[in-house]
Amino acid sequence: MLKLLHSAASRPVRLDCVKASEQCLKEYSCSTKYRTMRQCVAGRESNFSAVTGPEAQGECRSAIDAMKQSPLYNCRCRRGMKKEKNCLRIFWSIFQSLQGNDLLEYSPYEPVNSRLSDIFRLAPIIAAEPASTKENNCLNAAKACNLNDTCKKYRSAYINPCTSRVSASEVCNKRKCHKALRQFFDKVPPKYSYGMLFCSCPAGDQTACAERRRQTIVPVCSYEDKDKPNCLTLQNTCKTNYICRSRLADFISNCQPEARSISGCLRENYADCLLSYSGLIGTVMTPNYVRSLGISLSPWCDCSSSGNSKPDCDKFAEFFTNNRCLRNAIQAFGNGTDVGVWQPQPPIQPNCSRAQHHPEG
Repeated sequence: MLKLLHSAASRPVRLDCVKASEQCLKEYSCSTKYRTMRQCVAGRESNFSAVTGPEAQGECRSAIDAMKQSPLYNCRCRRGMKKEKNCLRIFWSIFQSLQGNDLLEYSPYEPVNSRLSDIFRLAPIIAAEPASTKENNCLNAAKACNLNDTCKKYRSAYINPCTSRVSASEVCNKRKCHKALRQFFDKVPPKYSYGMLFCSCPAGDQTACAERRRQTIVPVCSYEDKDKPNCLTLQNTCKTNYICRSRLADFISNCQPEARSISGCLRENYADCLLSYSGLIGTVMTPNYVRSLGISLSPWCDCSSSGNSKPDCDKFAEFFTNNRCLRNAIQAFGNGTDVGVWQPQPPIQPNCSRAQHHPEG
């Protein structure tokens, strides 16, 4: 037992990027290399000629190598943390320098490692029983939210800006609505927020229940717009905002489908997929249920006018509309079936036969 405690204590602590940056800037050697690296990134983005010479490129490489030994290397952020935007700005500047790209498959957020079963144990009223033929679980979830002080407070906080008309041409202040929605999903316990967003609808009466679920985020303000942009254009807009870019990367990372997996998810974790999906709500990439029966989701975009980029656009759009991992995760939450539906693969251990007999619960 003491050995276990010692190994846990000796494991390096992964700092959030704000603290890691502050720590680095206090040390002369680290701060010098950090500033050089930032100049290299800024120069590369603006095609600045100063970083193209052999000497300058050598300095850039040296600074980047030094960063790999600093507390900034492998730093992460937490969703909803204080100074989240600043943390994400630091993360992406480091990531782009070390990786040399701006791919959206690498999440800047510290893993939560939660399981849907944990939420079920806390929320038997909402999700312990599969949807009955008569029960409107979405209505029950709204009632449960109103009985919880935190949920009621943050729900009222987004309903107000999302339903207040600004002018004859503007139905609401979308920026304020989005900010309040992000706070709702960041601050309210998942058993209540998920209960409203991922509630299951009975087969006998889907229409009213599904519409209540669709209306959870006040789509007339938070989701819909006068024009529907191309999905790749929307993706590019999202990438210019640190929070949207990070939430999208988190979603792509945690909801990656896998055809050979029983769960349908590469990471075998429904809870992480649902958390990352809810994180997109309140950004320009806000997704929602489309007006059809069953579970069909999409951001407010389409792939018309894509030209030669149509295959890429379709692939991106289908990550929402035809994502087996996301769909299975929502169904698992709505029906309370996370436990026993699938078993995550055990971690690879030296003794293979032992690993096969001791799967993770």
